[in-house]
Amino acid sequence: MTNILRNIKTTADLVAASMLAAMSIVFIYQIIGRYFGNAIESLMGIDLATSWTLEILLTLWVWLVFWASAFCLSERDHIRFDTLHLALPRKVQRIVAALSALAIAGFLAYSFLPTLDYITFYKIKKSAILRIRLDYVFSIYGIFLAALVARYAWRAVAFSVPSLHNKFYQKVD
Repeated sequence: MTNILRNIKTTADLVAASMLAAMSIVFIYQIIGRYFGNAIESLMGIDLATSWTLEILLTLWVWLVFWASAFCLSERDHIRFDTLHLALPRKVQRIVAALSALAIAGFLAYSFLPTLDYITFYKIKKSAILRIRLDYVFSIYGIFLAALVARYAWRAVAFSVPSLHNKFYQKVD
């Protein structure tokens, strides 16, 4: 089971790295097109239009942020304000963590259907330059939301059952 999870995590990291690499390539193309485009066009007759690059970069950035937050970052990688939490006894920490995870999963699950409705509303709109449907662009947020609901629901269960907590989170916390 841990091998499967490790392979999924590695695949998610590779997807994030691919998006970052694509952003770098498009950004370099944008710089070349912006500063050397006129010279290249006059010498070679090649038009290096760069208006589409901004749209690609912004879309990739949105996807990268939500993808990495949902699938690549561990709980320790996120910013936490846990001074009060760490002052509590270990058993109380587990209970507070389970209740917090349950509350987060509940609120995110509650917001899922309205969010999905809003994302699907965007199927009538397209991006300005590339004419990509905006529901495709913003669909990553629905994926992000579903992943966080699953993550925090699992966390609530794992922190409620001491044997699961010891197996999966003892080394992390």
